[in-house]
Amino acid sequence: MYEGAVQDLIDELGRLPGVGPKSAQRIAFHILTADEEDVTRLAQALEKVKATVRFCETCGNVAESEQCRICADPRRDPSAICVVEEPKDVVAIERTREFRGRYHVLGGAISPIEGIGPDDLRITDLLTRLADGTVDEVIIATDPNLEGEATATYLGRILKTVGVRVSRLASGLPVGGDLEYADEITLGRAFEGRRLLHA
Repeated sequence: MYEGAVQDLIDELGRLPGVGPKSAQRIAFHILTADEEDVTRLAQALEKVKATVRFCETCGNVAESEQCRICADPRRDPSAICVVEEPKDVVAIERTREFRGRYHVLGGAISPIEGIGPDDLRITDLLTRLADGTVDEVIIATDPNLEGEATATYLGRILKTVGVRVSRLASGLPVGGDLEYADEITLGRAFEGRRLLHA
């Protein structure tokens, strides 16, 4: 336990996701010993992100105006929507340069343990986007964990009634991985998603 402002800083840093007590203490002492200009830049960046960044009205991605850069880009294919849990997932998919459509950010995944149900996600907004008939395919790219699977299953059932093609990102073995370390679910998915080799 430290006195006053130092302990307050450690407590606030410890509330950040993925930052435990020891990491919070390390960061706090780094800030204490850092140049004043560096600390000022950090504080200004935090204030600026809270003042200027919002969520895209169309897809829910982070944006600095009403629409994110992807929704505002007329070159993106409006007939395909990739559904993800969080804005960070958009960045991960964009890095692949494989998808040229648009996105829909749910804002989480169904998790009864955490009290998150379908009504807490942006599913109604997704259905509204599909109503005009522009979208042909919805690609579900939720995380390959229990919550992501529950969300994908729920979305799949709902989207069948809309009349769009629904697909799910394939999952399987990572490149450079060893079979002996793969769990049964991952290995099973790899078998389900196998494809023919062309000579």
